[in-house]
Amino acid sequence: MSETLTLPAEARERAGKGASRALRREGRTPAVIYGGKEEPIMIHVEQKELVRQLMTGHFMNSIVNIEIGGQTVRTLPKDVAFHPVTDRPTHVDFLRMTGDSKVAVQVPVVFVNEEGSPGLKKGGVLNIVRHELELLCPNADIPEQIEIDVTGKDVGDSIHISDVTLPKGVTSVITDRDFTIATLVAPSALKSSEGDTTTEAE
Repeated sequence: MSETLTLPAEARERAGKGASRALRREGRTPAVIYGGKEEPIMIHVEQKELVRQLMTGHFMNSIVNIEIGGQTVRTLPKDVAFHPVTDRPTHVDFLRMTGDSKVAVQVPVVFVNEEGSPGLKKGGVLNIVRHELELLCPNADIPEQIEIDVTGKDVGDSIHISDVTLPKGVTSVITDRDFTIATLVAPSALKSSEGDTTTEAE
């Protein structure tokens, strides 16, 4: 799992577009914490700090401890809305993490042992179909990444979700098919398909 982030927050006393606009003018971003058996909590956070954490690149897959009124609420970011022009965050939804519940998250894949792949050694190319996997993970143990071993893979081979050993307690959200994560293709196959496209265009 990516590092745990901490985000100071203050309670929002008023809801509505007018109140939200006023907060944004003050450099704050409205947000809400929901989930579990408790009532949603309306909060606002400092926009600069939120942007800094978003820029880490792993904000959406990190546990965020929100500090509010002397308490810490353990959450997982679920959605960030951005302004269409300024690209600044305008609202954030945080999912409250409780007990041993499971959460669906996007976890990046990393391919290892490429030197052990005969296909890559002879110049083949790893065509990555999915750079992330949607996984159902225990909220206390979300993996930072999933490593996929390509040892022994040759040109023409495919890697499916059934080939991947997931951590204990982690399952794929997609269960109705054995989907492809990557294929190993020959460079000539790529060139030939590009050539075909050009010919058709002419």
